[in-house]
Amino acid sequence: MGSTEPVLPLFGDEPPRPLADRLRPRTLGEVVGQQHLLAPDAPLGRMVARRKLVSTILWGPPGCGKTTIARLLAEATDLVFEPLSATFSGVADLRKIFQAAQHRHEVGQGTLLFVDEIHRFNRAQQDSFLPYVEDGTIVLVGATTENPSFELNGALLSRCQVFVLNRLDTAALETLLARAESDTGRLVPLDADARGSLIAMADGDGRYLLNMVEQLQSLPEGTGPLDTTGLAEQIQKRAPLYDKSQEGHYNLISALHKAMRGSDPDASLYWLARMLDGGEDPLFIARRIVRFASEDVGIADPEAIHQALAAWNVYERLGSPEGELAIAQAVVYLATAPKSIAVYRGLGAAMQSARQTGSLMPPLHIRNAPTRLMKNLGYGADYQYDPDTEDGFSGADYFPDDMDREIYYHPTANGNEAEIGRRLRHWAALRAERRHGPPGEDD
Repeated sequence: MGSTEPVLPLFGDEPPRPLADRLRPRTLGEVVGQQHLLAPDAPLGRMVARRKLVSTILWGPPGCGKTTIARLLAEATDLVFEPLSATFSGVADLRKIFQAAQHRHEVGQGTLLFVDEIHRFNRAQQDSFLPYVEDGTIVLVGATTENPSFELNGALLSRCQVFVLNRLDTAALETLLARAESDTGRLVPLDADARGSLIAMADGDGRYLLNMVEQLQSLPEGTGPLDTTGLAEQIQKRAPLYDKSQEGHYNLISALHKAMRGSDPDASLYWLARMLDGGEDPLFIARRIVRFASEDVGIADPEAIHQALAAWNVYERLGSPEGELAIAQAVVYLATAPKSIAVYRGLGAAMQSARQTGSLMPPLHIRNAPTRLMKNLGYGADYQYDPDTEDGFSGADYFPDDMDREIYYHPTANGNEAEIGRRLRHWAALRAERRHGPPGEDD
């Protein structure tokens, strides 16, 4: 006969659930920081009100609520929630889920398939979703921390709506902190400044914040209040969210480039520091600032390219951290230098002309004449050596005979280019005079 005694857990009481798990929102209204998607008049809010979800991609940083939102969407629309991690799953797992979803679909029950880190699935695995999404067998909700434009197949993206989730701001993180203190009945043992530092250390990640709170609340009764230094001793500093091969990498180098272009040395130093702190290769930054010196400063300040190359050279000789100061010096120099993209634009315009005019030959007077035959054909004839002219300028035409003279380089009034512009105007006047005679003279 079977025993009538209650069955006890094999290893005693179940362990307490982590704070982050206990505080998971129970309704969409409890989710913080994503009201632009979840409010009644927002895209997901309207879908829930109509009880009609479409397949979506939730794109956002870690700890912003992607998994929670997917689970609550399923609950709010009476769909079976099937979670799956692309990191640990393969084709066999997908087949099982698709088969189960098909059986449900046949009896009128829908399935929300949540795929965490969906960008980790390869192209073939992503393609396997397509027929089940198209016929309504599943509502796919994929979560990714990477830019879907780069990581997901175009065919899959065309069948999903992409929603961008915000990193949690200070107000959202403070709400989570208050909920944690209410749930445990215990304040975090921090003074006001350290409390602000705790929020900053979370770096927009709600899950990380709650894990830190749990760690602080495990300190002995009577601890604190800790100041910022005491907090740092208790909590290991979080590595900044920065993927050197993905979108964060390109966003930060773009921010550095544009801050220098905008002549803001302080913002430029900030973005440089963010990249260095995130583990970026300083040589990558050095190469980019050399490009900036040539492209965005040009000959408005010819010294800029030398400063950038010197920083590259110094870093290669000294390494980190000493060599990083040379890069910072070049960044400040470039940010405060006069800017011009006149050479950049001039080359672009000249390239367009070169493609249009094909293989027009140089005029005879500037062709090379290494043989007697070439000289007899007129190569190099009547060439004027400009340094030997009275004012060092002959005014000769150096464009092909069958091409009108073009102006590609338009110097700005910034820095050294102001003087270059003055010289070019002077030479243009001389060129016109030597072709047509002084102003007022009959042809």
